[in-house]
Amino acid sequence: MSDFTDIGYVTRDWVATVTIRRPKAHNAYTSHTLTELATAFRLAAEDDGVAVIVLTGDGEKAFCTGGDVKEYAETYTKRPHEYWKYMNRFADTIEAITQSGKPTIARVNGMAVGGGNELNLACDLTIAADHARFRQVGVQVGSVAAGGATQWLALTIGEKRARQMLMTCEWVDAKTALEWGLVNEVVPAAELDAAVARLAAKLVDTFPECMRYTKAQANFLKDFVWSSTVAHAKDWLSVHFGALEPYEGMSAFAQKRTAGRVTLRERARDGGSSEYLWGPYVSTCPACGAEGLPASFTHCGRCGRALAAVPAEPDHARA
Repeated sequence: MSDFTDIGYVTRDWVATVTIRRPKAHNAYTSHTLTELATAFRLAAEDDGVAVIVLTGDGEKAFCTGGDVKEYAETYTKRPHEYWKYMNRFADTIEAITQSGKPTIARVNGMAVGGGNELNLACDLTIAADHARFRQVGVQVGSVAAGGATQWLALTIGEKRARQMLMTCEWVDAKTALEWGLVNEVVPAAELDAAVARLAAKLVDTFPECMRYTKAQANFLKDFVWSSTVAHAKDWLSVHFGALEPYEGMSAFAQKRTAGRVTLRERARDGGSSEYLWGPYVSTCPACGAEGLPASFTHCGRCGRALAAVPAEPDHARA
């Protein structure tokens, strides 16, 4: 499809290959990328000339490193309501994969981080290059891995291993991922395409309706935990993105500095919950006394009076 800008979509020999093409951003996705991914998977799902769908990333460094943190820092921490819309798009992409009715293969050609690993979890099967690495990072960047990882990792690799990935944010190398059951096969990078082609050929040589219903039945637990949690997660995350944790975590990542996570703990301990959640960047209206007005407000949200000059955005760099 020539209309795609962030992804590639090609079909050949019964196989549709969807490629995230943002290598300069380590194949991180934006809201636009997610829209294109969902569209591509639906195209493949409805194409009777496609039997198998392969998802991969451009280049050799990254499969996908999740959401574009610069977009998070510049957009969603300042307009958290927009994050609810973004999560709708992400959930739409995940469901386009899981509900495609066709077997999906994650061709993991490098790092699979955060939402990138969640895309991997959404796929039915995974073949990884031997240099690939996997990681969840939510609790270190001010978010929660509620786009599949908190729901599906335990089903895939077991309860304790899932908690280890989610809570410590440690890297998992390809060999360990194979031992844990996070991937099905690990091969040298030079053999990745051949290995994917072999697996795809086996999947092509099946009856399509039987395959579709097999996938539907195999999805039972995944569908159950997903549908039970995703709506709540979208709303909680959109509210949370107006708080201090995501602002500090995302800003630190974008600015290539260490996030002040322990400093925030100290603030919660010493300064109380209000300052911890929203930071010392709110103002009070001198006319009506309304408190907790965001620093970006030029006028009071209660009485409409003009406020004194304040910084254009909260100064979280101190956190």
